[in-house]
Amino acid sequence: MSQASSASESLAARAATALNRCRELASITDVTGETTRLFLSPAARDAQTLIGWWIRQAGLTAHCDDFGNLRATRRCPHDDAPTLVLFSHIDTAANAGPLDGPLGVPLAIAAIEQLGATPLPFHIEIIAFSEEEGVRFGLPFLSSLAVTGQLTAEHLARTDRNGVSVADAIHAFGFDPERIPITCPLAPRTFAAIETRIGPGPALENSDSALAVVESIVGVSRLELTFQGHANHAGTTPMSLRSDALAAAAQWIVEVEHYAANYTQLVATVDRVYTLPAAGNVTPGTVQATLEVRHPKDESRHAAVAHLLTKAEAAGSLRGVRVHATVQSEQRAVPMDRDLTLKLHRAAERAGYDAQPIFSRAGHNAMILAAAVPTAMLFLRSPVELFHPSSEDLRCQDVEAALATLLNLLLHLHPHPKP
Repeated sequence: MSQASSASESLAARAATALNRCRELASITDVTGETTRLFLSPAARDAQTLIGWWIRQAGLTAHCDDFGNLRATRRCPHDDAPTLVLFSHIDTAANAGPLDGPLGVPLAIAAIEQLGATPLPFHIEIIAFSEEEGVRFGLPFLSSLAVTGQLTAEHLARTDRNGVSVADAIHAFGFDPERIPITCPLAPRTFAAIETRIGPGPALENSDSALAVVESIVGVSRLELTFQGHANHAGTTPMSLRSDALAAAAQWIVEVEHYAANYTQLVATVDRVYTLPAAGNVTPGTVQATLEVRHPKDESRHAAVAHLLTKAEAAGSLRGVRVHATVQSEQRAVPMDRDLTLKLHRAAERAGYDAQPIFSRAGHNAMILAAAVPTAMLFLRSPVELFHPSSEDLRCQDVEAALATLLNLLLHLHPHPKP
């Protein structure tokens, strides 16, 4: 067997192991019969124990910081060398898919195992972030806020539905929130951070692409609109005299869909609608609806929001319905580091893959790290039949493509840390 064939088989085997490890993690859950693993929960502790064992098998030492992030470092012979971070998260959304989220962690372990004793001019730190999804405390990205020094007293005071604060949960897990500024920050000379994960949504599957490099994480506007009409008896109020808030809202919802469908990078969603009074014989007097608009360019997102609010007012004025809008949150678009994304593209090409550029329409810890350190993201496709056994071979091939790309990047990366 040639050396090249042997290396190829080894890479395929490591990719298969990384995939199987994701499936093993999926069996660790707080809710029987599904994959739900919350921040600082019993299942989170079990997941950390398992990942810590994998890290030790790779010849590294695992430890947790005081926010519960599991960390390990492959040391460069030079102690003062800069550090590259490879990361993902190990909490999940409610009833999550088995392959979503944590893939970047076993993939980073596989890359380090494949490197063996190959010298690199930088340290590699693996971070399995304890929190991204925001399920337990209603706010995402807490763990990445901790490592970038952006975690506040207000964050630590947030409570879950049982009244347990973030600080209390940290104490109960065996850590000290007062030590977060000491044990959590990134290494002082961290020069880059890379996350590899399943790309949410069907975009890569539809384009028949195994990999994509994220150019930007889109900005998000969330608003609540109130359509205020008049509730009247449905049987006794003629159609011409009605001020039907639901009819106005319904017209506007269709216009939201039509408008967004005409722009490739724009998505707009009305995801919740409440009608008052909810009675079968009364015309709706009040409707509350939530609007979410996402776009990779902030100026385009703001223009879309303004246009859709104008449409809401127009739909209301036709029926004597007043419209009031309240902005609930604004999240700016976050570009990934241009130089690092180009290097990921070139690494994929050298490994024999075409990684298309893509925008991430979902938020990730990467958007928090990007404010502190050059950051890039590598996506793997998410097949429509993700949980079907027939997709297993395809998925393993995609994991192998990602591992080959990551390894190629590591072997060709020359750090230029900030002074």
